[in-house]
Amino acid sequence: MPEKQYKNVFIFLDTDKHASPFDILTTIDVFPDAKILKYENVTVEDAEQIVHDAMFPRGPEGAGHTKIFINGRDFDRASAILGKVKECMFPPFELAVIVDPRGAYTTASAAVAKTLELSLAKNFGDLESKTVAVLAGTGPVGQMATRLYASEKANVVVTSRALQKASSLAAKVNEEFGVEAVRGAEVQSLEDVGKAIENADIVLSAGAAKTELLQLNTLRECGRKCRIVADVNAIPPLGVEGLDSNADGDELLPHVFGIGALVIGKLKNKLEAELIRKAVQQSKGIFDHEVAFDLAKKMIAEKLGKKKTSKAEPPKHWLP
Repeated sequence: MPEKQYKNVFIFLDTDKHASPFDILTTIDVFPDAKILKYENVTVEDAEQIVHDAMFPRGPEGAGHTKIFINGRDFDRASAILGKVKECMFPPFELAVIVDPRGAYTTASAAVAKTLELSLAKNFGDLESKTVAVLAGTGPVGQMATRLYASEKANVVVTSRALQKASSLAAKVNEEFGVEAVRGAEVQSLEDVGKAIENADIVLSAGAAKTELLQLNTLRECGRKCRIVADVNAIPPLGVEGLDSNADGDELLPHVFGIGALVIGKLKNKLEAELIRKAVQQSKGIFDHEVAFDLAKKMIAEKLGKKKTSKAEPPKHWLP
């Protein structure tokens, strides 16, 4: 009797009313023959039952072809769902799990990696000891970008309209990484933005679509140390005034170089597709921001003509 052939099945657990077509379409483009199941408005309790029901019907071998994709705008609930999914699984019933809530993990990984790439390309060095201002840093992309910059030993100023939110995130990230390199800043006005970026080497605008966060005049007058500006918002008005969405190291002001949202988005799409491929290649594992950022760094290292580096032994300096 021929050996049973199992199809790859992706089960989307989405915290939102409607699951994002972006991630479903990306999955279908990467694996056209994959089957898609989607669950919406998923709670932590829902996730437990869904995952248990997904683990067993195909047996241990079939479980290796069953993938979970955790998604949704509710960042905290997505994290809690991941925790519950981990609790549910045990050998030999372990599933591969992709975590990218509304693209925040892959977008942040792409944004941070692109600023690293440009810094290296311009001979500014790596991110260690750089000061980075993450504008609108308490949103999903900003939170993750703050963590990734902290993981690269950068000093981070994370902004929010509410000081308590910014300070709470800063304290959490500092505790996670055992550092005191992240601080929160309240931004209610252009003057506040100027203060937040005044010592920044890099500025990342991580706000929502159609929200301008940084005007050129503020950057010109207050960001005198700044050499790199990046924006994740591709829908006008853009997050950074005058920064073309297709900019990839273009000079925005004298000696200030910009990275636009569509350039970041192009890398983000590659990262998400690669996470999906890896989840299919491996029968189990968690494919999250750490995996995405490691992939992003390898991609830019290859682009810069550098030797591939492993996650276990990251380089302290990528320039000779």
